[in-house]
Amino acid sequence: MVERKGLIVSSVSGFYNVKSEEDIFSCRARGIFRKKYQKPVVGDFVTIKQSGNLYTITNILPRKNFFLRPPLANIDLIFLVVSVCEPSVNYLILDKLIAIAEYKKIDVAIIVTKTDLLQSYEVADIYNLAGIRNIFISNVDGDLDKIYNLIRGKISAFCGNSGVGKSTLLNRLFPGLNLQTNSISNKLGRGKHTTRVVELFPINGGFVADTPGFSTVDILKYDKISKEELASCFREFLRYSDCKFRTCSHTFESRCGVKEAVERGLISRKRYENYCAIYNELKGKKYW
Repeated sequence: MVERKGLIVSSVSGFYNVKSEEDIFSCRARGIFRKKYQKPVVGDFVTIKQSGNLYTITNILPRKNFFLRPPLANIDLIFLVVSVCEPSVNYLILDKLIAIAEYKKIDVAIIVTKTDLLQSYEVADIYNLAGIRNIFISNVDGDLDKIYNLIRGKISAFCGNSGVGKSTLLNRLFPGLNLQTNSISNKLGRGKHTTRVVELFPINGGFVADTPGFSTVDILKYDKISKEELASCFREFLRYSDCKFRTCSHTFESRCGVKEAVERGLISRKRYENYCAIYNELKGKKYW
């Protein structure tokens, strides 16, 4: 039978829904994947073949990136969703997430929600210097068109702590999704997880993932960056890395171009301090 190429858009109980040019096919994976310690995940481009009434995934095409938790592949763009309050921005975690996106060569944009509850432009002050997009959204207005245009033709994911409003935002952007949302827990001061399965929704010529585990804890636990690689994950450092020492860590050395740029206000001091905190976490560890 003829093989088709397609994209895995959802996975439930060992069955994979694969979208091809013709249709969406429910498929099983070949047993040989288990022997090779491979497993198809949502976002994988695959080939499938029909045998009788059954369809089988025969090959997983090369991935450009991969997340273990949640299992998701081939992401073009990550929207890091934070809120100005309830919960407020944790800049250290945000910079860790940005570093991971940079490490995996994934484009990144920050969405700041709940601006109707508190007016704060600290995110813009910090990340404009780094050349990272930031978009401000309230519960009633905001530049939704900018988000919609960024999504076009890409596989995108929304990432952030519970309670920042990922599913609410997706429902506003695309009302047909009807994603479940819950209110903030008064006891914990954060939202409850409401998304149950990893799924790609076809939107604006691309796909958007809303996932149960695309949270800061899971991504930081399973993705590894060495301390030697960390500076390259802070994009603004590259412009000012003309340092005295070729192996400069940008932490304690003299005549460091990055440290000089911080003093001149060309690099955000908060970003630099977070870099140093992450670097110190990595000391004595092979991976982060």
